[in-house]
Order: sequence, then structure tokens, then C-alpha cells
Amino acid sequence: MRIETYGQQIEVTPALREYVETKLQRLQRHFDQHCEVRAQLALRKPDHHVEATVNLPGRTLHADASAPTMYAAIDLLADKLDRLIIKYKEKKHDHHAHEVRDNLA
Repeated sequence: MRIETYGQQIEVTPALREYVETKLQRLQRHFDQHCEVRAQLALRKPDHHVEATVNLPGRTLHADASAPTMYAAIDLLADKLDRLIIKYKEKKHDHHAHEVRDNLA
């Protein structure tokens, strides 16, 4: 998994970069194949804003989050992306395969 972190009119400190990578690394447990994540950190007063785009084979997922602190916004974003990926995987799974197998038996 490749995670690219950049700031929009703010400097991304090594601590912030490491925090983003640590939080978004958990998304890798959902996939066997390689995926790329681009995270953008920004300050939109009064809140801190984080956006992320996850590039998967054949699909792009996007989420954003705002919170009073950058760390809280990153936490919210990681949770949103986790839910999006689970939803994507459930849609991708063929739910009708069980019906066909049951009818053949």
C-alpha cells in the first residue's frame, strides 16, 4: 500500500505524516492487491479538514472529514474509509451465487 500525504497551504510535519500512515495502514487488511491512497490535509477555519482518495483496481473511493483538531479529523477519515471499503467489497461480492447453487441442488 502506498500512502501519499500532502498539505494544502499547510506544512505536513513528520509527526502528522506518520499519524496518517499509521491510521490508513489498517485499510490494507481488506485487500490482497496493491492500492494507493492520497491524503490531503488542509485548514479550513475553524476546523481542520482531511480528504483522501483510494485508488483500487477498477474503482476510486473518496472520503473527507472535518474536526477541531487535525488528529481527530484523520481518525474520522480512517473510519469513513474503512466503512466505504467494506461497503465496496460487499457490493462486489456476488450475492446471487448462493441462489444458483441452491436451485441446482
